[in-house]
Amino acid sequence: MQTISMPDRVVLILTTLPNEEAAERLAHTLVEQKLAACVNIHGQMTSVYSWKGKIERGTEHQLVIKTTAPLYPAIERFIQQEHPYELPEILAVQVSDGLPGYIEWVDSCTKE
Repeated sequence: MQTISMPDRVVLILTTLPNEEAAERLAHTLVEQKLAACVNIHGQMTSVYSWKGKIERGTEHQLVIKTTAPLYPAIERFIQQEHPYELPEILAVQVSDGLPGYIEWVDSCTKE
């Protein structure tokens, strides 16, 4: 079995969407296209943020996208194309450690 360098290989990508339907659609497509092994959709939450000089408040659903680092550019492009926000949250967090079997599963479910 191939050894996987976790810091260089697996990432979690965070984004938020305005409603559950949009979150489900984005998550399903990412997994279907093998851009992600798994996407967690967190329940409705309240976000408070600064936008264009005003303090805003809204409800959102956060996605946690489990994928590999080489796929980040494709996922970023996809989210920007499909996202309803003018400026979507797209943050990649490198995984520093994890259960080797799970890391291998993420790798096997995605393509570069």
